Amino acid sequence: MGVPDGGGLRATAWKLLLGYLSPSHDVWEKELTENRQKYAKLKEELLLSPSEYTRVKADAMISAELSSEGDVAGPLKRQGISHGDHPLSVGMASAWHHYFKHTEIAEQIDRDLQRTHPDMKFFSGESSFSKKNREAMRNILLLFAKLNPAICYVQGMNEVLAPILYVFSTDTDEQNAVNAEADSFSCFVRLLSDSVDHFCQQLDNSPVGILSTLSRLAKLLKENDEELWKHLEFTTKVKPQFYAFRWITLLLSQEFNFQSILRIWDSLLSNPFGVQDMLLRICCAMLLCMKSRLLRGDFVANLRLLQHYPDINIEYLLQVAQDLSADTSSYSLSL
Repeated sequence: MGVPDGGGLRATAWKLLLGYLSPSHDVWEKELTENRQKYAKLKEELLLSPSEYTRVKADAMISAELSSEGDVAGPLKRQGISHGDHPLSVGMASAWHHYFKHTEIAEQIDRDLQRTHPDMKFFSGESSFSKKNREAMRNILLLFAKLNPAICYVQGMNEVLAPILYVFSTDTDEQNAVNAEADSFSCFVRLLSDSVDHFCQQLDNSPVGILSTLSRLAKLLKENDEELWKHLEFTTKVKPQFYAFRWITLLLSQEFNFQSILRIWDSLLSNPFGVQDMLLRICCAMLLCMKSRLLRGDFVANLRLLQHYPDINIEYLLQVAQDLSADTSSYSLSL
């Protein structure tokens, strides 16, 4: 039935389900402190410009020297800089070369963040509150891109991050809410590790790529309702890649209202056979729940229906998904 709203229960449950918190409550404080410190260090090393990073390090050195030397007055020391670390350096190994290389990615992230849930004050608007939340998302996505150059940033990752940051930021535990950015980064990485191959175009045709996952969805539909499968596949030729690509890559984060997304994710994260197994079940259930309309529709009508999925009783949808017959032996236990 999902996690009850309020009391910070969902934030704690998601952290446990994603393996960010261990089952032993005794070590939570230690784990959280260590992970949050690691995130702060990553931000310092990868998100500051080379000049800012150099200044931070220099300040730390000066502070250390002063504390060891006492208050002895002396000439101020100028900080040296190598040619490779100069902003005008064109060397491939230059810190500035790597910094400027990610400017275009940062601009793409900024554009996508402006479009993230524009109806919610948490993400949208010019208040200091919404700006702070967008800044946190920008940091997380840019850091992910820098740490994963083969995947980098792909449009839509902002939609996957949004529910996590929202849930962690609205935790009633003040200390957890303050550290929502750090916790969200770790959980975002863990969640994406289960489906990151869907964002990698080079893997589209591989056994772990999006096309393989779409084929599994078609197979699941055929096993549970061959009539509907034939109608979509052969009569109207509405292929899964026309509607389910977004469903799967974005974990249904754009198909329903925000509260419904949170409820759906409770089921996704808690499925013992992994996120992808439950995701395909829900996608199949979405088709089954629209069976009568789909059987009456042609290509255009069905495509419009599935690309703009109508309001539905979420508990009923999840129950249909849970009751589907499916061979789960092919899914590895993940998370």
